[in-house]
Amino acid sequence: MYCFKFPDRETFRSLAEAEGLVTQDGDLILASHTHAIDEVGIITKGGEYDPKTGEVITPPVVFEGYHVNFAGEPPESWDPYLIIVNTASRVFAGDSSQAPDTFVLEEMIL
Repeated sequence: MYCFKFPDRETFRSLAEAEGLVTQDGDLILASHTHAIDEVGIITKGGEYDPKTGEVITPPVVFEGYHVNFAGEPPESWDPYLIIVNTASRVFAGDSSQAPDTFVLEEMIL
């Protein structure tokens, strides 16, 4: 897997479109028999949240750039945006100390 950090989403989408990785309808082609794209986007770390309400107490740190993972042979035009990641990880909803109680999540959805 290759990890890329583009300046912003517009740059990524423009380069993906130039490589034929976007449909005529403007949808990103996430997977085919030659590739898979994981559009991570903006990465944040940390932050403190109220466990009952989910409100932000201390905002997370926002990392620079727009991040994309690519499995397969990446386009050469993406070479300037390639980054080396020693310990790649992905947390979708924070750990148990960050996630609000279940009833709060249900209230947020309803």
